[in-house]
Formats: sequence, C-alpha cells, structure tokens
Amino acid sequence: MTDQMEMSTSPLCQAGKRYPPQAFEFIRQGLSHAVSQVHGQIDPASELDESAHITGPQLCMGLRDYAIQRYGSLARMVLTTWGVQSTDDFGCLVFAMIDAGLLRKSDQDQIEHFHSVFDFAEAFPGVDEIGSSTHQ
Repeated sequence: MTDQMEMSTSPLCQAGKRYPPQAFEFIRQGLSHAVSQVHGQIDPASELDESAHITGPQLCMGLRDYAIQRYGSLARMVLTTWGVQSTDDFGCLVFAMIDAGLLRKSDQDQIEHFHSVFDFAEAFPGVDEIGSSTHQ
C-alpha cells in the first residue's frame, strides 16, 4: 500500500469506520480494474476525465472480478475478514473515500446504486464463511 493511501485511509478507520485500510486499498485498486473493464486501457493522465466515469453497479461488478482474479476461491473469505459482506459495503467504502476527498463522484452517483447489486454467496464460489470448501 502506498504511504499516501495509508495516511489517507487511517483517519477514515479511526473516525469509527468499520473497515481496515486493506479494504480501502482494495477499492482503489479495484476501481482501476473496473474502469479498464468498462473503458479499456486509458491514459493515466486522462483518469480524471469524466469519460472514465463508471456507475456503482459497474464498479461492483469490476470489484467482484478483481477479487476473484486476485484471491481466487478465497475472495469472499478475504472480503469478509475486512467486514465487506455485500455490495452495500462496497458503497460505504466508496462514499467514505469520496467524503475524504480520495475519490470523486458525479451528481448522479448515489450510495443506493450499490444496494444489492449481487449476492456475495453466489458471486464468490469456493470457500464459505467458516473457511470450508463449498460443494456443488
């Protein structure tokens, strides 16, 4: 994690937020992944451009794919250890980062756009909540 990100997320956690710094870093990295999924590879200089904007549901789907890519069958377990158990938690993290000035939003963006985008148990097959393998 970068020093800037660590310093920026620490006040969020100390201010009573229920997520550790790793969850905020996951959102930051997953956002880049999601933007690439939706818009293709973009020039880092143009990342602040409005054309690189994605919606809450698009971000949720990108975060799901990024978690599976990064953690495989342990994705749900890793997210759960950070207190992230639903797409609503993704929204809470994103809007905490917006409130802290780490992310920007459009006038149309609302935290409600993150509500129940998908079910974690269905989206993250592999290991269940107690750590045993799930069988189909």
